[in-house]
Amino acid sequence: MSDPGHLDLESWSCPLPLRDHPSIIMGHGGGGRLSAELIEHLFLPAFAGTANADALQQLGDAAVFTLGGARLAFSTDSYVVRPRFFPGGNIGDLAVNGTVNDVSMTGARPFALSVGVVLEEGLAIEELGRIADTMGGAARRAGVSIVTGDTKVVDSGHGDGIYINTAGIGLVPEGVDLGPHRVRPGDAVIVSGPIGMHGIAVMSVREGLEFGSEIVTDSAPLNGLVAALLDSGADVHMMRDPTRGGVAATLNEIAHASGTGVEIVERAVPVPDDVRAACGFLGLDPLYVANEGKLVAFVAGDDADLVLQTMLTHEYGAGAARIGTVVADHPGVVVARTGIGGTRVVDLPLAEQLPRIC
Repeated sequence: MSDPGHLDLESWSCPLPLRDHPSIIMGHGGGGRLSAELIEHLFLPAFAGTANADALQQLGDAAVFTLGGARLAFSTDSYVVRPRFFPGGNIGDLAVNGTVNDVSMTGARPFALSVGVVLEEGLAIEELGRIADTMGGAARRAGVSIVTGDTKVVDSGHGDGIYINTAGIGLVPEGVDLGPHRVRPGDAVIVSGPIGMHGIAVMSVREGLEFGSEIVTDSAPLNGLVAALLDSGADVHMMRDPTRGGVAATLNEIAHASGTGVEIVERAVPVPDDVRAACGFLGLDPLYVANEGKLVAFVAGDDADLVLQTMLTHEYGAGAARIGTVVADHPGVVVARTGIGGTRVVDLPLAEQLPRIC
């Protein structure tokens, strides 16, 4: 790109997907195909050749690398949820829990976070104090420390109140090796509890909707649940928290990365009745709705019962269920068996059904 004021799309690797969108749209941040194309064809080529660039290629919840003989997991995430307060939580505990969970999905034990806040001129100090107190409480519940941070202020009308970035670091225990390279046919696919609650909780406030009962976010720190699973002796191959794009996006990403197929049973997927009703009203598929306190685990088939038993005895694993199996057929494709005996492809979403939910 010789002219810094002009983007030469022809020089980008496989530019076609991006050429359809010469400017950023909301879908580029939704965790679906548009997000994947932006990362694959713009950011990865731009960042190639830097030190430890191989860690970037992992494209997981967190990167795992070795430093001074220790295996560390490192993750960062930004939170732009609208509205800032929603049933059961706010942007503050969401930011802490989200980064704790991203680090934990590698099998690491998270221990330290950084916090960066971008504040909009005019935000009430009282509201900022409530968010900060919530963050501190969430960190204490998760057993992690907030050790550094940064604060910036932007002009009124340019920041939507507050944006938060959190980064986290954790130590991967010796012998723990999780990732798509370990996923194989015969693995059981297990979800740690009912899905779809966070996305619907945010949408209910944003749109002023009432569904008969209040649906609250499932935002929670999952590091304790992950530690319990690893300590159980079960052969856990991979874990992922199904946030943007929901369970559907997570299963598709893992199927693609592992080169395997995934078959799920729709009736086995735990969806609360009020979430199902709300999704029906809004025309949404619960499989694509974001979660902030659930994980999807791929485990050796023989250990499925042990994993379920371990989850069900943990406060954040109540309602856990086996929802499917990894298969050798249709690699990279997720298929759902419907309640009437048919099958359907559960594809990676183009963008996100509910934007700005985290």
